[in-house]
Amino acid sequence: MSASSPARATRSSPVAIACLLVVGGLLGLSLNIAKLAALEGASPVALLFWASLGSGVVLQIVGLAKGQAPRLRWQTFEYGAISGFLFAAPNIVALLAIHHIGAGIVSLTFAFPILFTYVLALLLRLEGFVGTRALGVAFGLCGAVLLALPKVNASDAAFLWFCFAMAAPVIIALGNIYRTVRWPVGETSLSLAPLMLIGGAIATLLIMLVVGEGRSLVTFPTETALVLLFAQTAVFTVMYACYFLLQWLAGPVYLSQIGSVAAVVGGAIAIGLLGEPLPQNLLLAAAFISTGVVLVSRIARAKAATGSNRRGGRGDAVAHEDLAG
Repeated sequence: MSASSPARATRSSPVAIACLLVVGGLLGLSLNIAKLAALEGASPVALLFWASLGSGVVLQIVGLAKGQAPRLRWQTFEYGAISGFLFAAPNIVALLAIHHIGAGIVSLTFAFPILFTYVLALLLRLEGFVGTRALGVAFGLCGAVLLALPKVNASDAAFLWFCFAMAAPVIIALGNIYRTVRWPVGETSLSLAPLMLIGGAIATLLIMLVVGEGRSLVTFPTETALVLLFAQTAVFTVMYACYFLLQWLAGPVYLSQIGSVAAVVGGAIAIGLLGEPLPQNLLLAAAFISTGVVLVSRIARAKAATGSNRRGGRGDAVAHEDLAG
């Protein structure tokens, strides 16, 4: 898919839903891989650095092979640096919190970006108010709150770490909006995904050096830890290729639903794989979140049906037209 000739056949609700489920599911999986790596003695932040760098290089090679390399100009460098930082920061927050409150609980915080993104999109007039969309977002938020409420009554330390982890969805929402507003003209999802990942790797490296954690970059004490590193790199490669495609197709609010999917998937994996306790209200929350996805997706289908004939073939189309409403 190129910026000058977008594949209009893919601008449909089924593709957006598929990307949403893939990205959300892989996000939940990646949090659990990080927890497993930590249990093997590896630094989760070092895992983030190598997985970001590795997946960014792989996607850059794929982009070059497909003739979709990013243009060398100031705007793309700015986009890579800022989107990279906004990618690295919430991941580092989440990875630090996982060690104290568990992957399942941290996964729950990723259900909140949809609310923050929606409010920012309305304030910045990236989209108008649509009742069905708002209702879908409300359902998703209710599901997130149902998952998070039991943690309010946890110990003081756990509650403080949960509050710290809640910084992640706020930064994610800012990143969702930034990537939409500053999407460089003429660039494709495949040309920008490696920019963000490599920019995120650089930001992670700088943060590790500042806090004196440089040595952990080369500390992978077991073969299992190395296997988990390769697994995380593979997950990142697929996840962020679909991530940018989803942003280009459907816009920031629709994209932010991945957190709700990740909350359910990540929590389920943490229960089954890591033996973490079953979160209260999981099934009811999953029902609310699923209803929210369906309601928001109905708007995407209607927009795709009525808006495809008037869209131009611009790489920054997502910054001006949101298929999801």
